[in-house]
Amino acid sequence: MRSSSLLLSFWLTPIGLAAQGLPRIAIEQYRLDNGLAVVLAPDRSTQVVTVNVWYDVGSRNEVRGRTGFAHLFEHMMFQGSANVKKGDHFALIERAGGESNASTAEDRTNYFAMLPSNRLNLGLWLEADRMRALAVTAENLDNQREAVKEERRLRVDNQPYTAVIFEGLYGLEDSTRCFPYSHSVIGSMDDLNAAKVEDVQAFFDLYYAPNNASLVVAGDFDPTEAKRMIGEYFGSIPRGKSPPPVSCDFRYDTGSVRRSWPDTKATLPATFQVYRVPPYDHADYPALSLLSTILGQGESSRLNKSVVRTQRKAQFAFTGLNLAGPRRGPGTFFVAAIANQGIAVDSVDAAVAAEIAVLHRTGVTPAELEKAKNGYLAARIQQHQISYFLAESIQEAALFLGDPAAVNTDPERYLAVTAADIRRVAAKYLTPANGGTFIVTPGSGQ
Repeated sequence: MRSSSLLLSFWLTPIGLAAQGLPRIAIEQYRLDNGLAVVLAPDRSTQVVTVNVWYDVGSRNEVRGRTGFAHLFEHMMFQGSANVKKGDHFALIERAGGESNASTAEDRTNYFAMLPSNRLNLGLWLEADRMRALAVTAENLDNQREAVKEERRLRVDNQPYTAVIFEGLYGLEDSTRCFPYSHSVIGSMDDLNAAKVEDVQAFFDLYYAPNNASLVVAGDFDPTEAKRMIGEYFGSIPRGKSPPPVSCDFRYDTGSVRRSWPDTKATLPATFQVYRVPPYDHADYPALSLLSTILGQGESSRLNKSVVRTQRKAQFAFTGLNLAGPRRGPGTFFVAAIANQGIAVDSVDAAVAAEIAVLHRTGVTPAELEKAKNGYLAARIQQHQISYFLAESIQEAALFLGDPAAVNTDPERYLAVTAADIRRVAAKYLTPANGGTFIVTPGSGQ
């Protein structure tokens, strides 16, 4: 979908924030008779309100031969509904002075509108209309199927190093044991080409029902009036069938994988070391997240100081944890480095491995850990001042921790992490037997 200025990354220079904590978010949650989960988070500090709907569907819910459907619906949901013409969803939001967008991940699909507070009714009505009666037609399927193909060409096929991230890293998971997390979010183009209207309609009926969705309203609004509109717009939408459970038998330490990944768009070789990590609600996840920050995020990260600036072996080095967002199933922690001109990629790969070995031996310093915690907390504080990011945090708490109120307690998991925890998770998960290496080489396609 279209990019939004609301989602641009921002940077802070946090100092001494770990001791302060986050302001508590006041929320009210309830459920409609049709199963729609509702959370209200009023904040009168700015005259902006966000309507945020998450559907409990992502690539994890797809089956063999029918991949890419969740991402397809990210597009299909803007193609019109019973009372909204094709293309009018964006137009109506923009004419009201707002912004709207959507995204797909392994575990969820989200849709949001950020509006002036006096247009809350518009955001709620638009979301309810397409939940109730999306226009699933052959014409819309055909043009959005082509839109997905073009998006893939633009963002994956024609960009250096992106194919290994958005396609290759899923190969770390055994598809026979855990198909839900072993294929990419964007899906197979062959599967999308084979999709028929009735297949797509069945997917919509099963997953885009109120009992499989959660609605968060955050920002400047009157809760009593919001409840009235939510009941009026969403209350009569029929409950759908319960989606089937997702099965994933994932394991750690299943043996090292090493693959060459030719990339026609890359001009320099690169190494991607990938490791299996647990779901978001696991006790080790916060330590892994802070470890990612210390090891490979920002100018002061270990990889940047050692492999890039001191050794000059890599032009760029970074880490990532679950690139598309939190998961309820197995995740990936990857460490990437793009070789400098004239430097053998094996030398870069060895330099990255050496930095990880240092973590195993000595862990991290108190100063590094404090800075990582400060960065985490500063980002959360600033995010919660923007109604969209606040709504997303509430949705994440509900889906991945089982309770929207966990938005107030989740940061405690991160602030409680110790240096010993960092060293322990590095030794436990960042090992060759628990992952694999993808060597990107400039050259012909796979």
